[in-house]
Amino acid sequence: MYGEGIGPVLVVDAGSSSLHLTVFDEHEKVLAQRDSSAARAPSDDVRRFLRQIVEEGAPPVAVGHRIVHGGAELRRHILVDDGVRARLDRAADLAPLHVPPALTVLDAARELMPDVPHVACLDTVFHASLPAAAREYAVPAAWREQYGLRRYGFHGLSYAWALVQAAELLGCPAEQLHLVIAHLGGGCSACAVRDGHSVDTTMGFTPLEGLVMSHRSGSVDPGALTWLQSRHDLSPDDIDDELNHRSGLLALSGTSDDTRDLVRSRAAGDGRAALALDVFTHHCRRGIAAMAASLDRLDALVFTGEIGEDQPEVREEVCSRLTALGLKGGLRTPTAGQPEIISEPGAVVPVVVVPTGKPSRSPARHGLSCTAAEAPASPRRTWIALSTRMLGSCPRGPGQEPRCVRDHDRRESD
Repeated sequence: MYGEGIGPVLVVDAGSSSLHLTVFDEHEKVLAQRDSSAARAPSDDVRRFLRQIVEEGAPPVAVGHRIVHGGAELRRHILVDDGVRARLDRAADLAPLHVPPALTVLDAARELMPDVPHVACLDTVFHASLPAAAREYAVPAAWREQYGLRRYGFHGLSYAWALVQAAELLGCPAEQLHLVIAHLGGGCSACAVRDGHSVDTTMGFTPLEGLVMSHRSGSVDPGALTWLQSRHDLSPDDIDDELNHRSGLLALSGTSDDTRDLVRSRAAGDGRAALALDVFTHHCRRGIAAMAASLDRLDALVFTGEIGEDQPEVREEVCSRLTALGLKGGLRTPTAGQPEIISEPGAVVPVVVVPTGKPSRSPARHGLSCTAAEAPASPRRTWIALSTRMLGSCPRGPGQEPRCVRDHDRRESD
């Protein structure tokens, strides 16, 4: 239970092309739930959608909003007032696919429910204490100091949840673990966790850096991009659109951005599907190995995200070729919906799967403790309930859909 007698809490998860709304009671029972593409619709449509779910369930006493990027100014989950809202506007330029739709919904929700607290739960918070060596780009000082060019990292709510679950399975406090967590979904990243804190991650200034993703390229040589601009007259907008929407698994295979389709196509002899999976798993291995370089030891490798949870072929191909880190193949298929250790008993490096997406288990229940102490004394119990529920129901970092959506299409995940 997150708070006896607190009352219903509305959790808002607005992605780049989707909107997920869930109302929970204090017993974590779902009172109402809606999924829509309304996050990209005009604000009047968003208001109507919000009003419908509020009327369908009990009126919420608080609202939690998943926000992908908090920028340099917001380093903790925080109650939204006009000042915080202005700072979120400044962060929007750093994640233009993800933050503006979320702010559209935030504004509509604050207008519709002005007398309840609204909380921004930020994916970048988990990485707020990245050491300078992992945070800074080797670029001119003016770029870093005037433009704020630095590595932020994403999928933080997912990592926070996976860390807690893995610690329980391994029987060791999170503060004593050295882990690599791989969040593999529509968006993909890996994170090095040392003693409960993020010390490196593959995503950087934007969610485009790092691993190959469903329809995002991951890291590409910057020289190749300037070459495309200078020699082939591609505009920045053209390059941005192609790298974010028509690259990754989709570009390599030519047919699908879904690993389930690609595994089937590879088995049927499709060479491009095989190439797409080979590139994808190669980049996963490379990213995981790079993250391990920031640790003194590797206590476990943790998979999360819909691909990490649901695609045994990917897990096997990643682990069986990371023997240099003490990993091995021969992994079990976990029970659906359950966090499990899937490596053989006595494995040098255990392999853990942590599912996300179920309301009672998902990423954000953990983040409440970061902000409860900040709340005004009178509504503190409401604040605790909200942050608990928010951190426990955000099913996606930029890369995860609720199971009901995920089973149909991964392309909409962030």
